[in-house]
Amino acid sequence: MTATLVAQGVAGGYAHRTLFEDLDLTVAPGDVVGVVGVNGAGKSTLLRILAGELAPQEGTIHLAPRDAFVGWLPQEHERIAGETVAAYVARRTGCAQATAEMDAAAAALGETDPVAPGAPDPADVYSVALDRWLASGAADLEDRLPAVLAELGLGATTSGAADGEPSVGVSEGSLMTSLSGGQAARVGLAALLLSRFDIVLLDEPTNDLDLEGLERLESFVQGLRGGVVLVSHDREFLARCVTRVLELDLAQNSNRVFGGGYDAYLEERAIVRQHKRDDYEEFASKKADLVSRARTQREWSSQGVRNAMKKNPDNDKIRRAASTESSEKQAQKVRQMESRIRRLEEVEEPRKEWQLEFTIGAAPRSSAVVATLNEAVAVQGDFTLGPVSLQLNAGERVGITGPNGAGKSTLLRLLLGRQEPDTGSAALGSSVSIGEIDQARSLFAGMDPLAEAFESLVPELTAAEVRTLLAKFGLKADHVNRPCGELSPGERTRAGLALLQARGVNVLVLDEPTNHLDLPAIEQLEQALESYEGALLLVTHDRRMLGTVRLDRRWHVEAGSVSEL
Repeated sequence: MTATLVAQGVAGGYAHRTLFEDLDLTVAPGDVVGVVGVNGAGKSTLLRILAGELAPQEGTIHLAPRDAFVGWLPQEHERIAGETVAAYVARRTGCAQATAEMDAAAAALGETDPVAPGAPDPADVYSVALDRWLASGAADLEDRLPAVLAELGLGATTSGAADGEPSVGVSEGSLMTSLSGGQAARVGLAALLLSRFDIVLLDEPTNDLDLEGLERLESFVQGLRGGVVLVSHDREFLARCVTRVLELDLAQNSNRVFGGGYDAYLEERAIVRQHKRDDYEEFASKKADLVSRARTQREWSSQGVRNAMKKNPDNDKIRRAASTESSEKQAQKVRQMESRIRRLEEVEEPRKEWQLEFTIGAAPRSSAVVATLNEAVAVQGDFTLGPVSLQLNAGERVGITGPNGAGKSTLLRLLLGRQEPDTGSAALGSSVSIGEIDQARSLFAGMDPLAEAFESLVPELTAAEVRTLLAKFGLKADHVNRPCGELSPGERTRAGLALLQARGVNVLVLDEPTNHLDLPAIEQLEQALESYEGALLLVTHDRRMLGTVRLDRRWHVEAGSVSEL
């Protein structure tokens, strides 16, 4: 089925705060709309409204046909205790709900009690539910699931483990709560590949996917016949997939749809912003000139009256009349100038966007050799990394790539002295000060308030200094008193970046740092890395970041071995 979704005059937000308003968007078959904006601009809120999960504050959402199948896949892979992979996929694809509705309709159809007056015919209800069930793909989901899991490296006899974790097979009966982040991401991708939605709404679908998973996701999105609305921080994914860009501009309280792909959007946005700035500066300059001229005319008029009072005696009526006439002419010029000022079309000054601006704190230089591995082997269950022989020197910048489950996190733990090799040796240099943003953002994952958790990590800072620093990273009063575990992934990431600025480091470890960061923050992180002079270990699947950040070496980890590219 082909479907079209139309949003007209939509406003959205939470509580009494409106994040966006007067939003118009049409999503037709074949459209891939990328939604961009800073964290907190309302991107996820918009997807929930389009999905019918949240009512708009204003405006309407129309779906044609009305029974089109809209699929919304939230940002985080929510894991319910006791839920299996098969049940999770059925829920994410909408098959579970379609099955429940059909079962309920079938039960009602079998009832012998007469139908209540005005109630729909059970046969009609069952027919609609059956059509929905068939359209969802529930009829053969159980048969299709094993093949897709196997294609994604999640078969029961395949590892698929997250980096450095014991090898565990994944089957339809595996519990979602037992899976690693990488495995959960691939199961989420499997659900997407198995879905048969008419319109797909995706919130950060690239998080935790490796390069192979990203390529599968791109092929899927590019091959869809229906419309897609997606939120993503992955610039390369956006550049390859989207046909239009919807920008939610929180600073200007505006929204705008840009035609063309992501790179065309960047160019057009820069031009639009420059035009707005030029228009304001032209208006401000013209207004300032008119105000200055009006002030001069007023001064001349006042001076003329004072001079007339001094020079003209009271009985010289002719001179007094001439001076009065001159003063009135000056006053008339003043009034004309003020009228021109009022007639000027007001141009509002573009508000400056809040930007995450930070530097990475520097520690005294470490020893020349930061870390070495000599024929190091790490064994965890069925998973083995090594033997690996590597050396990281002071100031070296290394990019680390590889599929999920290859052993990247194990490699980091060996290098940083957090895991002893089972055979071989590992050594950490002297005067090494490590700063890290790990993939799980585990430093800020407990239930302590953010301010308290941060203060415990930098005891040399006062409570006021901590709050001031966090505010610079967009974490203000409503954030610092909340438990860390209740913060969004993006907010925890910004707290981790604030910690890097507060501490001095000479070895920086970034494990998927772009996950959950908005695009401006990613660009700011890249700028901060440019001026950072210590050693860097950057683990990322962000292809644009790999091309932007200056790197000296590239290590590729796959199937438990490490090679240098």
